[in-house]
Amino acid sequence: MSRYLVTSALPYANGPIHFGHVAGAYLPADVYVRLLRMQGEDVLFVCGADEHGAAITINAEQEGVDYPSYVARWRAEFKRTFDRFGIEFDVWSGTSVCPRHAEFSQEFFRRLAANGYLQKRTTEQLYCVHDAMFLPDRYVLGTCPKCGHAPARGDECPSCGSWLDAAKLREPSCKLCGNAPELRETTHWYLDLPKLRDAHIGTWFAEHEWKSNVRGFIGNMLEDLQPRPITRDMKWGVPVPAEFLEGEEGKVLYVWFDAPIGYVSMTAELCAARGDAEGWRRWWQDPDTRLVHFIGKDNIPFHALVFPSMLWGVQQDYVLPWAVPANEFYNLQGRKFSTSANWTLPLDEFFESYDAEAARFHLIASMPETADSEFTWGDFQSTVNASLADTIGNLATRVLRFIDKHFEGKVPSIDAATCVELDRVLLEECGAIGDPGAHVREFRFRRAAETFVANAAVANVFVDRLAPWALRKTDPERCAAVLNTACEWLALLARWMAPFMPHKAQRLWAMLGQAGPVTAPGWPQPPRPGAWRTLPCGTPLGEVEGLFAKLDDERIAGEVAALEARAQG
Repeated sequence: MSRYLVTSALPYANGPIHFGHVAGAYLPADVYVRLLRMQGEDVLFVCGADEHGAAITINAEQEGVDYPSYVARWRAEFKRTFDRFGIEFDVWSGTSVCPRHAEFSQEFFRRLAANGYLQKRTTEQLYCVHDAMFLPDRYVLGTCPKCGHAPARGDECPSCGSWLDAAKLREPSCKLCGNAPELRETTHWYLDLPKLRDAHIGTWFAEHEWKSNVRGFIGNMLEDLQPRPITRDMKWGVPVPAEFLEGEEGKVLYVWFDAPIGYVSMTAELCAARGDAEGWRRWWQDPDTRLVHFIGKDNIPFHALVFPSMLWGVQQDYVLPWAVPANEFYNLQGRKFSTSANWTLPLDEFFESYDAEAARFHLIASMPETADSEFTWGDFQSTVNASLADTIGNLATRVLRFIDKHFEGKVPSIDAATCVELDRVLLEECGAIGDPGAHVREFRFRRAAETFVANAAVANVFVDRLAPWALRKTDPERCAAVLNTACEWLALLARWMAPFMPHKAQRLWAMLGQAGPVTAPGWPQPPRPGAWRTLPCGTPLGEVEGLFAKLDDERIAGEVAALEARAQG
């Protein structure tokens, strides 16, 4: 039986997470994991903060705080954001605090070197005389030699997306002091990606099934692959193993190299905490494991090419990715999220005013799966009012409050013959019924959300058609049977809801008088006549309350105006 090792991209400890990040890499993973668990799968969900690299040192120094304190602050802030969204990892850690992270990272380095997949090169690197240091790529600004954009960073152009060599930037300057650096010789190690491609990774990638955006991105890269540096002259990071240094100091593993190894070291951290120090091997070195990386499209090269090359190159039977469901970018009201430009949604203010699980569902329903998508206040209002409040919340309250008032607050009775008749009406005449979980399995989260809402709409058609409020006086037994059937459908909806809105699902489950977790019965398949009802007649209902509050036009218009005002300063 397969087990699933699910990861979300390690957020970089250098700034806040916004809705775009959540929709791209964290929320889809959480929904996927919750579904798999309801379906009885063995699952581990791993994440933590990416805490090394030049950008962190720059900003920590500018703030006058030490590096560990700086990343600890962001690590805690990330966790707070995830908690608000109900995103639950099995392990949440950080690459600077994970107990065995340096050990695993250095061992990867050693084994790649022993297997002939590292190159040692003496090259020229930009050196700032004023600051007396070799400049990490993020410390260099200049003009992109490929498209002419300025400013481009020393490692990547924000305009054309090309990986860059800082030494080839035109008109380079030091980000710290603004002076022009000079070229000096230094020694570094490179991951021999062309050799790894030719040995195995190229064939593996060609023969594997991928999302179209992943296949297109990596397919182009494989044609012109170059060795990539994996060390840097810095003081913050995992040190290069001492035996590789020849009297040199201040060399660390490049952050992009050590960060994905965090998935392994954090798995080991969790297993050790559970009393099984070697248990990580079952997740990482057993062919029954399906490794799934949830990422945004900017991380495709690292998760579909570079990290698989590292995993295979150490020759320790590490599993390679089974799926990389990379999402496109998620924007805000027609523009990219930008904290620096105040084009963002302040999370403290948002969660003080809005339902976190309504936001969670809207992000799922508008996820950037195959193309860039966006959050707009108008679309959010539509999701809350039409899909959630009207289609789901109103169904629950009008059925359960009617039962509370006219049937002593208990699930009404139904006889066998009426079961057969109402099953036919509900399952065959009131609309198409689908399995949201099947779409989640295929990483089609938007379709899963649509299917869930459509399933709720089926029950609304059923209730409207049979009109139990009219039957109460003319045929009370049939009225009871219709309401019984509606309760049964609400129980199904609660279970279908659980991966999308776990707390709302639990509230609906309790309103139906059900004890224990809503996830306990497992994931329900689309019902078949005579084989889907589970509620005992006479079950006392719980307290009935509204699940979703509608959003009015004036409030939404105010939010749009506030967003524009913040951006204008």
